[in-house]
Amino acid sequence: MAKRLYVVAGELSGDAHGAGLLRALKPMVPALEIHGTGGPQMASVAGPGLRDWVEDAAVMGVWEVLKRYGWFKQRFAEMLAELKEFRPDVLLLIDYPGFNLRFAEAVRRECPETRLVYYISPQVWAWHKGRIPKMARLLDEMLCLFPFEQPIFASAGLKTTFVGHPLVDELEEQRLTDAKRDDLLVGLFPGSREREVARLFPMMIETAKRLKSWRAELKFEVPAASPKLAAQIRALLDETDAAGFIEVGTGSSHSLMQRACCGVIASGTATLEAAFYGLPYCLVYRVAPLTYVLGKLLVKIKHIGLVNILAGEEVVREFIQGESNPHAVTTELRGLLEESGKRGALTAKLLETAQMLGDAGTHERAARAVAGWLVAKPVP
Repeated sequence: MAKRLYVVAGELSGDAHGAGLLRALKPMVPALEIHGTGGPQMASVAGPGLRDWVEDAAVMGVWEVLKRYGWFKQRFAEMLAELKEFRPDVLLLIDYPGFNLRFAEAVRRECPETRLVYYISPQVWAWHKGRIPKMARLLDEMLCLFPFEQPIFASAGLKTTFVGHPLVDELEEQRLTDAKRDDLLVGLFPGSREREVARLFPMMIETAKRLKSWRAELKFEVPAASPKLAAQIRALLDETDAAGFIEVGTGSSHSLMQRACCGVIASGTATLEAAFYGLPYCLVYRVAPLTYVLGKLLVKIKHIGLVNILAGEEVVREFIQGESNPHAVTTELRGLLEESGKRGALTAKLLETAQMLGDAGTHERAARAVAGWLVAKPVP
């Protein structure tokens, strides 16, 4: 008898991680029917039952979500209706907590027989610890990526498994065997969302101009997460007369992280990726003022960078909101460019911190946990 899985991911990172899990899961549960929403990578693995919506769904910030409330409400209703008709054995929620936790509550109410598994745990330990007991009531199992998360959820009575971080598998596959760092190449990583690029890339362009004025032989490269973002980035370069000295690549971020001397990176998963490859960098973060004010009221941790949170100290400099400006970032990058010893020490600390992400095999460990719920018995 075929088993049924409904899966929801709403961002490019979740799409990549979800695709790895589904790829490992299908041989474990051969008669598996998959429906849901995700991105192009998950759709290529799951087949026609999974819709690609990430370009529209990957919205960041309270104000940005409120502006599209009607769109999200309609998608929510459509997906819940589809799930109720599909009647999956397991609902797999991948990251995307603003939508997925509400969806979990609706599914628990409407389809109580469906098991709920959450992959890539929401960072409620940072911004809303009060949600943890509620999550323990809603979910059947949490699959977490960081070792410090397991006792937080387990202490609330939620079955929790530390599977490691899927980046370890994905990034190892993309390691360049002959990569050499170019002492004159600076990487600019403005993020994978249009609004992130709009907020951060003009500042990065101005930073590159200042660095170029300081040292004319420097080179700059920016990776675009999609053709749509590449077009947005090129338009910004044309507007600022910077197209002549900043090269644009599509889907080349991991290569750049292994070739650049240093970089500036938007807060998010890319900061962990850079740590895995040992790229010295500084972190920048900007959101709408309302989003930031609300976030300050909720977030109760010292750092926002995932590497700094994982290490429990400031490994990389964080430039947040108004501090994320050309003068501050230029000064930091000049220090990294001028001092090879500083770069070397930062690389060593980044590589040491990245080891805390766990061993290879994350996709298989996560898939085995999901398969256990699908077949109602452990998979050997």
